[in-house]
Amino acid sequence: MNYITQDGFYRLSEELNHLWKVKRPEIVRAISTAAAEGDRSENAEYIYRKKELRETDRKIRYLERHLKDIQVVRDKPRQRDKVFFGASVLLEDEMGDQVRYRIVGGLEVRLEENEISVASPMAKALLGKALDDDVVVSLPDGRKVTYTLLEIVY
Repeated sequence: MNYITQDGFYRLSEELNHLWKVKRPEIVRAISTAAAEGDRSENAEYIYRKKELRETDRKIRYLERHLKDIQVVRDKPRQRDKVFFGASVLLEDEMGDQVRYRIVGGLEVRLEENEISVASPMAKALLGKALDDDVVVSLPDGRKVTYTLLEIVY
């Protein structure tokens, strides 16, 4: 079963709605305008907009297919002193640098927001840990990094 946070479900549902009701109609209008200009084989605007329509339709299909097969996790865990799905954690590495991650479903990951998939090595290392626990994460290059868990927020 694929899990998603309530925030992630809302955000992706809004994105799907925007694609259907705003972006796709705009692209279709632009294609019609570009097509009216004549020879489509040499019309850069027409070719670009057709490509954009294919990409938008692909994103719509992807979201529709995945949003129907997920389980929205609405409740916070009873045991909030340990890391579970949906937790936001503050970690400190051996050098004293701090980083915050939020554990979310794979469909809703936004790396720029420090949201990581529950299936990622970092999340797997964090699950079940409590405050002040050491978290050892194996990096793809084979090195291991140790973090201390400073904070858990749901």
